[in-house]
Amino acid sequence: MTGTDSAFPIDLSQFKKLALDPKKANLTVVEKAALKANIQLLRDAIVFFTATGAARGVSGHTGGAYDTVPEVCMLLALFNQSPDAFVPIIFDEAGHRVATQYILSVLEGSMPAEHLLHYRAANSKLPGHPELGLTPGVKFSSGRLGHMWPLVNGIALANKDKTVFCLGSDGSQQEGNDAEAARLAVAQGLNVKLLIDDNDVTIAGHPSEYLKGYDVSKTLEGHGLKVFTVDGEDIDALWGAVSGIVTYDGPAAVVSKRKMAPGIADIEGSTHGHDVIPVKSAIKYLESKGYTGLGDILLKIQPAPQPYLFSGVSKEMGANRVVFGEAVNLVLDGLSKEEAAKKVMVIDTDLEGSTGLKVIHQKHPEVFVPSGIMERGNFSAAAGFGFDHDKFGVFSTFSAFLEMVVSEITMARLNHCNVLCHFSHSGVDEMADNTCHFGINSLFADNGLSDVQSWLYFPADPLQMVAVVKRVFFERGVRFVFSTRSKVPFILKEDGSKYFDEGYEFVPGKDETILEGKAGYVVSFGEMLYRSYDAVLRLRQGGLDVGLINKPTLNIVDEQTLAKVGASPFVLIVESFNQKTGLGSKYGTWLLERGFTPKYGYMGTTKEGSGGLWEQIPYQNLDPQSIISKVQTLAI
Repeated sequence: MTGTDSAFPIDLSQFKKLALDPKKANLTVVEKAALKANIQLLRDAIVFFTATGAARGVSGHTGGAYDTVPEVCMLLALFNQSPDAFVPIIFDEAGHRVATQYILSVLEGSMPAEHLLHYRAANSKLPGHPELGLTPGVKFSSGRLGHMWPLVNGIALANKDKTVFCLGSDGSQQEGNDAEAARLAVAQGLNVKLLIDDNDVTIAGHPSEYLKGYDVSKTLEGHGLKVFTVDGEDIDALWGAVSGIVTYDGPAAVVSKRKMAPGIADIEGSTHGHDVIPVKSAIKYLESKGYTGLGDILLKIQPAPQPYLFSGVSKEMGANRVVFGEAVNLVLDGLSKEEAAKKVMVIDTDLEGSTGLKVIHQKHPEVFVPSGIMERGNFSAAAGFGFDHDKFGVFSTFSAFLEMVVSEITMARLNHCNVLCHFSHSGVDEMADNTCHFGINSLFADNGLSDVQSWLYFPADPLQMVAVVKRVFFERGVRFVFSTRSKVPFILKEDGSKYFDEGYEFVPGKDETILEGKAGYVVSFGEMLYRSYDAVLRLRQGGLDVGLINKPTLNIVDEQTLAKVGASPFVLIVESFNQKTGLGSKYGTWLLERGFTPKYGYMGTTKEGSGGLWEQIPYQNLDPQSIISKVQTLAI
């Protein structure tokens, strides 16, 4: 029996239905005991089922959902006491705390507890962020981080006779969206109540260290909210604060000061608490709470292997998102520390470990600026540094967040700024966080007019990433480099040597012919190139002479290559970007404008995600077999 076939071993029926009157600021002995029992029960369950994400290798987040259980239990008790006084949804602007929404779904009977054992698994409908309409019992889509409060304001405007609650965090409150939401809430006197987990931990570190001067309570007070700042682990003080905001007429917030993951010995107060709890740490914690046998369930859960063996590529894999930082270091190594500090500035957006900037921070701290979850401001700071003709800013975040900085990209372009942008986690591959984290609208970056030029690069493997960065680092203007969350293999030549190894020179704007073909061409880039390569090689083995083009510069027409593929019988674009906005939506126009009329097809992301890791690609019908099938229909 696998771990996921087990009954859920923590009895959630022990959760006590409690009703609390907000007009009574002091808990009775009985109320406090029931509340503490509920908190411990849900915290134990969250530790256990989020650890299944660690066991199956899909990551996840334990600490945030664990932290806010006291607030969640109090809100449920308020809903029980006066159901007509509140919008009975616990909105959360930190979408990675999705474990909260899943356990609420179980408590209300929308989902069996056993299903929690499939946390973040592919096709489980339990992705890494809540998605309305996908998971039974989930009542809203959170988006990424810091997006809910403005929406909650609108819900409050539509329900003026009710109170609306939103969970927040010291991370989500760094987003500019929340400053705008605060001003509207105060100006309109909205009955919005925030419960903010201020645990001083985000992905990259501690805001008190990397963002000195940032204070959640003072910020909200400055906007005009009524704020209660309390020890979030002091149940009496926390309830008194919750009572205070509910009885206050207008927008108000409880700021709960606590360590991240309090009471979990291995991760308390550390950045590791932001991520999923390791299986060994979960077992240690659960055994300390008196549970037995739970470790056996967790240890039986294993990652789902990728069963496909790709041809034309190495077994060796590399993480392009990390290689980006290593390539920048290669450039900076050629400068003195003084020259580098004067000429280059690299700014982080709380993702240095995820987007490759950590290695720059470690090796070249003279150019590095740590910063918070403030994509718009940080991008513009990088661009502003590059306002000088001989200075260069570097900015990095996830590709999904590119949509947030489009107007800032325009400003950088209008001001002729030099800024190199690395957007990692592009496409859909290994995106267990699912749809809201898909980096699929990246061509939005190419939003200038026809008389200006932007450069969008998507290297196919680690060697090409190094070649791209070294070639374009000191180019002027706005440049974009994309990578995936997933690792990629090295592209190989027919003789088995690495295609982008010694002797390779990257030329901006130039397409690369991997294989010539008479029957037609597949055009691809990034992490889809090796999948396309595999498909093309198998088609050629079957007698169909298909060619393959790598297009590492996404938005520039290579006239010579376009003419070649345009004169062939068919052209197929294969990408993991949004099919509506990606390369395929443009390439056909380029062909027609030049009088070429081959059969044309394009494949991209077309639907909301499946969860899981590698499973996202076949779910979008972007696997090699799907590419082969599409080619075969075009080649008829």
